[in-house]
This record gives sequence, C-alpha cells and structure tokens, in this order.
Amino acid sequence: MAEEQDAPKGKSKLLIITIAVVVLLLGVGGALLFFLGSDDSASESPSQPATAVVAAEPVMYVNIPQPFLFNVTGDKKDRLVQIKAQMMVRGSKNEDLARYHSPLVESTLLATFASATVDQLRSPTGRVELRNKATEDIKASLTQAVGQPVIEKVLFTDFVIQ
Repeated sequence: MAEEQDAPKGKSKLLIITIAVVVLLLGVGGALLFFLGSDDSASESPSQPATAVVAAEPVMYVNIPQPFLFNVTGDKKDRLVQIKAQMMVRGSKNEDLARYHSPLVESTLLATFASATVDQLRSPTGRVELRNKATEDIKASLTQAVGQPVIEKVLFTDFVIQ
C-alpha cells in the first residue's frame, strides 16, 4: 500500500517540475524576442534624431548684468519698467562672441524696449512678441557685426511694470 501512495506524489512532483520548466522556457524565449527580435524597425528611426542631438552644441546662457530700466508713456500716466534678460547661445564660441559684443546687444535691446507700449507690456502675448522682436533685432545686429546670428533666443528673467 505504501507503494501505491508514493506513485501519485511522484507524478504530481514531476508535473509541477515540467510546468515550471515550460514557464521558464517561455519567459526566456519572450525576453529574447523582446530584446533581440524587434530591433529592426525600432532602431532605425530613433538613431537619426539621436545623431542630430549629439551634433548640437551645448546650451549656454549669457547674463546681461544690468537690468533695463525705462519709462513707457501710457494713456493716463507714465509707467516704469524693469526687465532683466539673458541670452541663450549654443557653444562656447558663441558665448564668447555674445559677451564680447554685449555693448551692441544692450544698445539693441534698449532700442527694442523703447518702441514698446504699455498695452504691449501688460499682456502676456505682448511680452512674448517683445521677446521675439528682441531676439530678431539682436540676431540682425550680430549678423551684421560678426556674420552669424550668435544667439538662439532672448529670455526675460525678471519683468516688472509699475
């Protein structure tokens, strides 16, 4: 009788081991398929943007040390405006050029800010337009002086209107 009871226990152990081996093999096969099998179409498209990102120079910021402080005439009274700005450039060569030509940049920004109106400075879209105009004006000035735009964009780091 003892032999008859051992037989079902041995079959159940064998069945459990067989199921475990099959599950393990399916897991390994699935993992290999996931990591090695689907590599053809997925690797071709991301590799091109990755090379473009690697080729781009690092972003650097050139601080304009003095804030721009100026008056703007409004309908009822004059407003005092203070703007602190930084320039975003790519690469140390452009950073050096932007620092070297900072008097030209400051002069260009003063001329751009002088053309602003109170309504433009109060609205968020007006400030974005002013920032874009400042970027384009500085790029034009530096292109004329150096032969290349040097900066990527102008950033307002502080903006106060009273």
